[in-house]
Amino acid sequence: MVSIIGIGKTTVKEHWDTSIRHLAWNAIEAALDDAHTTAVDALYVGNVLAGRLSGQAHLGALIADFAGLRGTEAVTIAASEASGGAAMRQAVMAVQSGMIETALVVGVEKMTERTGSEAVAALASQLDADYEAIHGMTVPAAAALLMRRYMYENDVEVGNFAGFSVNAHQNGRSNPEAMFRNQITAARFSTAGPIADPISIFDAAPYGDGAAALLVTSRERALDMSPHPVLVTGSAMATDTLALHDRRDLLWLSAAEKSTKAAMEMAKVSLSDIDLFELHDSFTIMAALSLEAAGFAERGRGWAMATEAGIGRDGTLPISTFGGLKARGNPIGATGVYQLVEAAQQLRGQAGDCQVTDAKVAMAQCLGSGGGTAVTHVLRLDEW
Repeated sequence: MVSIIGIGKTTVKEHWDTSIRHLAWNAIEAALDDAHTTAVDALYVGNVLAGRLSGQAHLGALIADFAGLRGTEAVTIAASEASGGAAMRQAVMAVQSGMIETALVVGVEKMTERTGSEAVAALASQLDADYEAIHGMTVPAAAALLMRRYMYENDVEVGNFAGFSVNAHQNGRSNPEAMFRNQITAARFSTAGPIADPISIFDAAPYGDGAAALLVTSRERALDMSPHPVLVTGSAMATDTLALHDRRDLLWLSAAEKSTKAAMEMAKVSLSDIDLFELHDSFTIMAALSLEAAGFAERGRGWAMATEAGIGRDGTLPISTFGGLKARGNPIGATGVYQLVEAAQQLRGQAGDCQVTDAKVAMAQCLGSGGGTAVTHVLRLDEW
């Protein structure tokens, strides 16, 4: 098995004066300090848009060199907004194979390098270029199509999704590293300005700059290196069609379903064992669909978990415990790593005011391109 022995992250915000290599190094340095080691055999970088926004490709070699790891095996992993989770998946498999002893994972994204139409076009590259982006579809527009169809089929209104944003901002208020720490109300949610009808500014997670890092090694080594190793008991990744119109069922995240089942089977846990779920709330509709695909809610009833307040830190299934993408911010290539770092903090009992009481088992899931890729990890504190 594989254990997390070091974690680090930066605040998600507009880092105008920090380059992408410095941003990555800040998170890496924190993770190495946390693990009390500098021994790294491989580096896996999760990133989506550096080539387009920063004009910088080949981040593996760049970041390895800048982090003092020149000569170390390094590679960049791109899977849209699931890139961070996908990078972790590669690290887990590398260590499990025995070919790599200690692997470093860093997710990093610098969204402020471009603004306006350039940024929108870059983000749209996560969609199907030939059949979606070429016709002017954007990421929020794709989410709006899903939300509109979901509302129609399940007879719900925009206000029924408010609980996801209210919960995220309530939790984000307790997170000093969150991009937005303001609270919102259900009434204010329903009157927010539109982005792509019916998606509003309070439906959508804000993009930001950020980096998060993890150091992983074998369980046997971890027990000698860390006072609180976090065991990766489940790890799985699955894909669906990239274009929405090609999906057999528009309102079912089949990749999320498959990766959840596989990760939970590997971890030998059931849904009732999960104490918190860091899901991919890039839009409120994605939170509802994720809860359904993972099995926590019946089809068409994901929204009800938010309405019934079952997702708060004291609820039946806490989600977005540090604010999620909605309040913490969404540095897309790094988001999956942030989720894992936050889950590890919860299990270590180091979540501060964001702490979920008696958290023993956590699940983190990131989605790329509206569910075109899904990566799920199950974690628990190793008490062996």
